Order: sequence, then C-alpha cells, then structure tokens
Amino acid sequence: MKRQFSTYALAGALALALAGPAAAAELRFMTGPQGGSWIPIGGQLKDLWEKAIPGLTVVQSPGAGIANVRGIEEAKTDIGIGNSISTVDAVAGRAPFNKPHANVCNIATLYPQYYQLVVPADAGINGIKDLKGKGITTQVRGNTGEMITSQLLKVHGLTYNDVKASFVSYTDSVSQMKDGHAVAFGLGTTIPAGAITDLAAGRDIKLLDLSGSLADMRKLNPGYTLVTVPKGTYPKQDKDVQVIGYATHIVASCKLPAETAYTMTKIIAQNAVQLAAVVKDIAGLTPKRMAEDIGVPFHPGAARFYKEAGITVMTN
Repeated sequence: MKRQFSTYALAGALALALAGPAAAAELRFMTGPQGGSWIPIGGQLKDLWEKAIPGLTVVQSPGAGIANVRGIEEAKTDIGIGNSISTVDAVAGRAPFNKPHANVCNIATLYPQYYQLVVPADAGINGIKDLKGKGITTQVRGNTGEMITSQLLKVHGLTYNDVKASFVSYTDSVSQMKDGHAVAFGLGTTIPAGAITDLAAGRDIKLLDLSGSLADMRKLNPGYTLVTVPKGTYPKQDKDVQVIGYATHIVASCKLPAETAYTMTKIIAQNAVQLAAVVKDIAGLTPKRMAEDIGVPFHPGAARFYKEAGITVMTN
C-alpha cells in the first residue's frame, strides 16, 4: 500500500508540473540510429515514463550522440540519449560543436559503451595503420561512433583521405563487410553488438585491441577509458580484448521543469531490473552509478533525487 501511494503521489506531482498548455504534457525524445541499442532502450524508457505519469506523451524519434545534444541546445528535442565524450565536447564548445552548449543538462549515466573495430580474421590487419588504402565502414556522420573512428585514424597519422570510408547504418556496414567492400567496421555500442554477431555468423572475425591508442585518444577527450570485451562475447573470440570506452547517459534541456526531471530520474532508478532486460549492462544500476561525474552539470531536478540518495552532484 505504501508503495502504491508513493507511485500515485509521484505521478500526481508530475501531472501538476506538466499542467498548463496541452503541449507541456508532450516531451520529445531523441534516441539512436536504426539497428543500435538506443532505440529499444528509448522505447522502454518511454513506456516507463508514460505509465508512471498520467497524461504524459513521450514522442520518440531516431537520433545519434552528437545530433541529440545539438537537438537539445537548439530546442528541437527535450530529452536525448547521449555519449559522455560528445556531451563533454558540446558543453565545452569543442569540435564538432561550434559553440558551448549551455542548455544541456545531465540526468543519469546508464551503462558503458564500447567502441569496437572489427576486421576479418584472415585480413592480416593487426592495427590502425594497417587500414591505410583499404575500405572501412563506420556510422553516419554526426554519430559518436563515426567521430571515434575519425579520431582513431588521426592519432595514428591517418585521415579519411587515406582510406576508402563509408558512412552508413549498421546493417549496411555488415553487408559491406560480407561482400568484401570493407575490411574494417567501427561502431560504438553495447556488447555483444548485434551487428558484429550477425557478421560473425557468416565469417571469422576479430576485434582489434585498442589499448595502445588510449593515451593519445585521451589527449583529444579526457573522457575516454579502456573497457574490456570478455572472451566469448563473439564466436571464436578466445581472449579478452581491450577497446575504447565511454558512458551512455540521459541528457535533457536545462529548461525542463525540475519536478519532471526529478521524477524521470527516480523512475530510471526504480526500474533498473526492467531496463537491464533490454541492455544487460544496466544490471545493478544504482543512484551512485547514475550520478557518475562525467563532466556535464546535472539538471537541478535530477540533483534533487541524488541528494535524497545522499549523493551531491555538480549543477550549473
């Protein structure tokens, strides 16, 4: 009964916060590219928020890490899924962003992301420099995975002019790898990546170890880390592989009502088990993990939730 009362009280508080013009009860939510993990996790969040908040409609649309942050700054969306490294660049006004983005606030870190560079096992490619003159495929421009691909080439003295680059969807990238038009596929997503699993079903593949690139990558963005893809993640992967890591998080307009941000943050914390059914790396999500300092100020509403959990976070 206490839990039921708490849920009703929470919903009622948000309903009051959203009261006013009809449009105030509609929130726009940009997620990710087709074939990635952000669309299903975005759909789950949409369902949770709408079920908990009477009268709320969340309009979900595709997006990408860089595009979502720009969308919030330009008032084209209210909420988005972001990558920590891209959002840090946006707040600072570093390329590919043309100015500091002051209207972007952090809500919660959800899980780690893995930048994976996969090649055919028999292609003789053991490092980034081996890609010179060869066909590579990565995500569409404006996507964080594409940006990381560009930066990896850069720290090894290469540019897109030194390779035959293609900027397409996961599905098209897999097709290009299968038909031999590309010998490397770079993407930033969770593990196991469905696209890589699909590719591995038709031919032997290997992930490139990227640990030697970390120091130079951190000079470009201090938010990069090393994360491990455990052996057995993909067919015939017989050893752990270290790759470039960063965090997936929820961002929102700093103009979003504080009560709305508070409630949405609380709903994420209360439904970690359900969210982990979509992205397993969310398993064990706690307020402390959600409040990880990634260099992006938190929304005051989210900060209120964390304060109640005994955690102090940075706000604007």
